[in-house]
Amino acid sequence: MTGIVELLAARRGHFALESGHHGDLWLDLESLFLRPSRVAGFAAELARRLAPAGVEAVCGPLVGGALLAQAVAARLDAEFLYAEPLAPAAGAGLYAVRYRVPAAVRARAAGRAFAIVDDVVNAGSATRATYAELRDAGARPVAIATLLTLGAAVPTFAREHGLRLESLEALPNTLWEPAACPLCAAGVPLEAV
Repeated sequence: MTGIVELLAARRGHFALESGHHGDLWLDLESLFLRPSRVAGFAAELARRLAPAGVEAVCGPLVGGALLAQAVAARLDAEFLYAEPLAPAAGAGLYAVRYRVPAAVRARAAGRAFAIVDDVVNAGSATRATYAELRDAGARPVAIATLLTLGAAVPTFAREHGLRLESLEALPNTLWEPAACPLCAAGVPLEAV
């Protein structure tokens, strides 16, 4: 099976990320899901790794995380929910984005063991917000699963919250708070994504 990194188009530059951090790496994730057969093997492997965790349901943040989460849920024969992003207040700081499970199915999360599945995690804003939403809905998040983990933010989050982390690949990566961003200090403009 081809590695996930080989399937992703990467750009180097200066980017503002959903978490509020700045970074110098942007991955084009949308093209990954244009041909579902390319991710089917990865979804099967994540499901195989999650099976011992006693996962009863899977939740993924829209868009790519939810597409992958649905494939993993099908392999586990588990229920699937998704979380949709809500716009943060302007100037709200780091990790300000929130995700919500649609009200019509939110009650189905209560008391169930969940895996949060996302395509690629970096600072982990979508993963963190989905975790908070599931906890607020009465669910028991037990694992995070991802195709690719960048940097140490999500492994640290998983460890701090007692969550199993299953990542098919991991790469080092650096993020900066905007006030400490060396690219901002050097006058490099933010790029559109």
